[in-house]
Amino acid sequence: MQTHFTEAQLADPGVARANEILRSCVHCGFCTATCPTYQVLGDELDSPRGRIYLIKDMLEAGRPADAQTVKHVDRCLSCLSCMTTCPSGVHYMHLVDHARVHIEKTYRRPWVDRMLRNVLAFVLPHPGRMRLALLGAKIIRPFRRLLPDARLRAMVEMAPKTIPPVSRNDDPQVFAATAPRRMRVALLTGCAQKALNTDINDATIRLLRRLGCEVVVAKGQGCCGALTHHMGKEDQAHSAAAANIHAWMAERRGAGLDAVVINTSGCGTTVKDYGHMFRNDPLAADAAEIAGLAKDISEVLAQIGLPQGAPREMRVAYHAACSLQHGQQIKSAPKDLLKRVGYEVVEPADSHLCCGSAGTYNLLQPEISAQLKARKLATLEAKAPQVIAAGNIGCMMQLGSGASVPVVHTVELLDWATGGPMPRALHESA
Repeated sequence: MQTHFTEAQLADPGVARANEILRSCVHCGFCTATCPTYQVLGDELDSPRGRIYLIKDMLEAGRPADAQTVKHVDRCLSCLSCMTTCPSGVHYMHLVDHARVHIEKTYRRPWVDRMLRNVLAFVLPHPGRMRLALLGAKIIRPFRRLLPDARLRAMVEMAPKTIPPVSRNDDPQVFAATAPRRMRVALLTGCAQKALNTDINDATIRLLRRLGCEVVVAKGQGCCGALTHHMGKEDQAHSAAAANIHAWMAERRGAGLDAVVINTSGCGTTVKDYGHMFRNDPLAADAAEIAGLAKDISEVLAQIGLPQGAPREMRVAYHAACSLQHGQQIKSAPKDLLKRVGYEVVEPADSHLCCGSAGTYNLLQPEISAQLKARKLATLEAKAPQVIAAGNIGCMMQLGSGASVPVVHTVELLDWATGGPMPRALHESA
């Protein structure tokens, strides 16, 4: 794609990176075939190629974002299926992230939109605030049909009916390995996950310790920054990311770290991009080092190896989170691990398409999200599973609110198969 940025514009590192990405696009349109929003809406401007044209026009002209550009960029899930499909290696993620920052700085949204987005940015990255919000949603739930905005109704309906107990495993501490020590790892315990489902971190810690890992919950770590990053709130996102970098580098320089383990794939995609986020910052070297240490839990377990398990009479439908299969290009490891410990693993048709969760997308774009959710659940349940497994809390909440079978994290099933307790969702279902 030909671009016409001025030398002055290219002096901005963000614009310079956007220019590189735009020039790599050859207009082929392969991305439209795998774009969930294009599949649902059928509008070229709701495909990656269409959004690329809108972003190019906005950035080249050096103008504030307009309502049309904002509408179609907001509809992007950032599922990154287009990056998996693209034959030219267009790094759409960096382009749309830069566009969102530009929108946040130059476009004044309607006041209701501003309020909702600011509330989400204020609440979701903080587990304590999140728990209070869930309690409020529980109280409001019987009256949700009276709420004036579909997005408010979506927020209330997405909240779990029961709020899980606080887990002390999320506090800063070190868990000794219960087998001969093989690795020392830091665990990102997350933010919303600590309020929505405390079983995931508990299962991860048990499993890693059983396999010979010393597990560190580092003092000072918190939200990875993904939730605010995808809303274009650059300062908030970078502040959260910087806190993590400082916390993990303190451990790295102290007792040492072999990996930063992440069990929420949406967070993993962001942490692995810290090197790019801080490339022009004094933290650049440390950020790149942390990005290199970051591993999804399935990568670590595949590296260590799990014991071969006897066949189990349980059919697991594996849902591939977009942030895992497209963002991190991890496709076979979770399925291979489940099969190794004895589960029967099945996959739905069109497994590359998003379930519609996408961070805050299901709260800000509930109509499109609901269509994608219905499509995903239909293909998963067509496989007649006894349980659905996923590697991302957002996907679990999205699917769990409509699935006819329990939805659990992959690591919960692996923990159960190697000596841990039955996942809570399976126990309650039984």
